[in-house]
Amino acid sequence: MENRLRQMDQRKAEKMATVGRVAATLFNQKGYLETSMDDISVAAQLSKGGIYHYFSSKHEILYFIATSYMDLLLKELEQELRKMDDPLSKMKFIVFRHIDAYTRYTSEAKTTLHESHLLPPEFSKIYLRKEKKYYRIVLDVLSEIVGQPISKSQLRVITFMLFGMCNWIYHWYKPKGYVNPAELSEIITCIFSRGIIGYRGSKMND
Repeated sequence: MENRLRQMDQRKAEKMATVGRVAATLFNQKGYLETSMDDISVAAQLSKGGIYHYFSSKHEILYFIATSYMDLLLKELEQELRKMDDPLSKMKFIVFRHIDAYTRYTSEAKTTLHESHLLPPEFSKIYLRKEKKYYRIVLDVLSEIVGQPISKSQLRVITFMLFGMCNWIYHWYKPKGYVNPAELSEIITCIFSRGIIGYRGSKMND
């Protein structure tokens, strides 16, 4: 499917993105397993056969949603981080991008978080490679902030804690609520960076 996505024309790519958005909304409302291809075709205003012009299966739609979302998070991230010297600025940049992507593509983000484990092995392998790359980029930045040797297990915990803070917002956050996405990113960055600095200080005093 990766090769097919690269070779398709713009019009078809846009239609696939529309189908993906519609499907992600349905997956969030009904659940992935409970949503049928017929449900998606009706919501996307396609004939029952027409949807298969874009996707051969529901698994393929889920794969498209999850990998497209990961590609959004990864797009030019490493290039942008190389322009920064301060690791705290790097972390702030990552958090802002993460929250911004979530608020702009909420259904796709929720689908990726909740349903990607249902991908069959041939699709899961590719998705997990992208997820692992994103994880490694974030881990490397947090390693810079800690600034001293710590165990891989401790660094993994710190990394997953940041992902937890950013991803858990789908349970409660509303972009039109008390704070906007930029303000939320600032709060997360401030609290988390101070926590790392405090942790770093405690390790130095051990």
